Amino acid sequence: MIPLFLLALAPSADPAQAWEKDEAVHLTNIKQVTFDFVRAGEGYFSPDGTKVIYQAEEKDTGNPFYQIFIQDLATGKRHRVSPGVGKTTCSYFRPDGKRVIFASSHEDPDAKKLHEAEYKLREENKAKGIRPRYVWNFDPHMKIYESDLDGGNMKCLTPKATQYTAEGSFSADGRRIVYSSGTAGNVQLYVMNADGSESRQLTKVANCYNGGPFFSPDGAKVIFRSDRKEKDRLQLYVINADGTGEKALTDNDHWVYWAPYWYKDGKHIIYTAADHSDPTARPNYDLYWMNIETGKTVRLTYAPGADVLPVFSPDGTKVMWTSNRDGRSPTQLYIADFVPPKE
Repeated sequence: MIPLFLLALAPSADPAQAWEKDEAVHLTNIKQVTFDFVRAGEGYFSPDGTKVIYQAEEKDTGNPFYQIFIQDLATGKRHRVSPGVGKTTCSYFRPDGKRVIFASSHEDPDAKKLHEAEYKLREENKAKGIRPRYVWNFDPHMKIYESDLDGGNMKCLTPKATQYTAEGSFSADGRRIVYSSGTAGNVQLYVMNADGSESRQLTKVANCYNGGPFFSPDGAKVIFRSDRKEKDRLQLYVINADGTGEKALTDNDHWVYWAPYWYKDGKHIIYTAADHSDPTARPNYDLYWMNIETGKTVRLTYAPGADVLPVFSPDGTKVMWTSNRDGRSPTQLYIADFVPPKE
């Protein structure tokens, strides 16, 4: 899920030769994964690392919103998992690799009317030469669903939800799902059993957004982002899975930090960040590495475009992220071999 602030797409002034050299220190063999989509992103690896699941907008389907796809990394073959109606986001493989979860608004009775309204708005903006800011809509019809890998045997895990409910991910043992739910301006984290039962609230700081949660590899902690200090100025936090011991990992009001994801050792994370201190400049997002015990950070990407939403492969040898690399092209998924920073 991309939060309520500007996704930076403007090119930087760094010479290509310099940024490519800087990037190659930790990211090698960079390859584009998705093609032929209007846009694609927020991908996650299957438990065996052979497939990825992600959200993408197809061309000429009558639906301008993201749908969920699974793609084989070796062959490039892909198929849609979600129903094809409404909006979807935040997909994730169940740890046994047999089922997936994702959030969808396909049961909204007015879903197709929203398709038409979105296309109309795009045409109006194009005619006026307007490039709108990306604003995340906390759709109240968004619920979490589970399905087979082909989209069959779909089941709603949150059937009683009456407000935005999305951003779900599994614990490593497959027994729990952590997710976000609420209304714009007040979204909290929750943990439920994998079958959707026994939901309990994890975060309790009201009137802010708390989202993008992931369990640590041992299931003891949850990493997430929140704008509790200032609206839309996201910072990173970690909390024990029982709701205790919450700790801020970042505390710089001039920067925006989001999309944290655990490394396999449970001591490091990868995340997205950008400097927002200059209101006249368009901030450009890059990927960073952090030791959550010492707070030490290392910058990983230097491309002219936006680099966001990073995740590791199960064995930690690869990074996948969403980017438009040159600052002009539509966003797609990329994968690279990962060389961890030395400490």
